[in-house]
Amino acid sequence: MNSPDAQPSTAALAERDRRLHARYTVQVQIEIRQEGSDVPMRLVTTDLSRGGCYIQLLMQFSLGVRVRATLWLDGCPIVIRGLVVTRHPQFGNGIMFVEFEGQGEQLLIRYLGAIAT
Repeated sequence: MNSPDAQPSTAALAERDRRLHARYTVQVQIEIRQEGSDVPMRLVTTDLSRGGCYIQLLMQFSLGVRVRATLWLDGCPIVIRGLVVTRHPQFGNGIMFVEFEGQGEQLLIRYLGAIAT
């Protein structure tokens, strides 16, 4: 469910001076596993940037939890290690991307560049 007409989110525009990377309102399938767990959670992002994403879920992860995420960009899996950096009760979590496997970072940058134009 990738949205080709994604635009920077309102929050990203309001906080542009704080963010290192442009954030786009885009729904991308993501699978998240808490570090040490074999149980995957299949979700959809609400926004995405080179530096992280936001996911909606009823039972949020605690701040500081390490996760392994797989983003599905145009059918291509990108595996990322991340860290939960925001927690909004009964709404969701912000995940900061810490480490990409393989060519994941370049693929994400290319994907975001394509939706930005």
